[in-house]
Amino acid sequence: MKTIIQNINKAFDHRIRLGIMSVLMVNESADFNMLKEMLGVTDGNLASHTKALETENYIMIEKQFIGKKPNTRYIATAEGKKAFKEHIEALEKLISKS
Repeated sequence: MKTIIQNINKAFDHRIRLGIMSVLMVNESADFNMLKEMLGVTDGNLASHTKALETENYIMIEKQFIGKKPNTRYIATAEGKKAFKEHIEALEKLISKS
């Protein structure tokens, strides 16, 4: 038996992960400082949530140096984009049934 919340993805339950994926859905990539500023989160908070999304294979993390400064860049994977779209569609269905 299907439930109304069946396609809501637990990986996107937290507002920070929802925010990260929202930014990455409309941008090719985002670096650490961009996400930190846009979402208004601490370094540690952002790091833990990006790690959780990377573990699910929803984002890719690229680390490089620009000059002598480290730069961390995040990119949504095809799997992550698909999962996020399904999550948003499930939320929309839930709202329309309320």
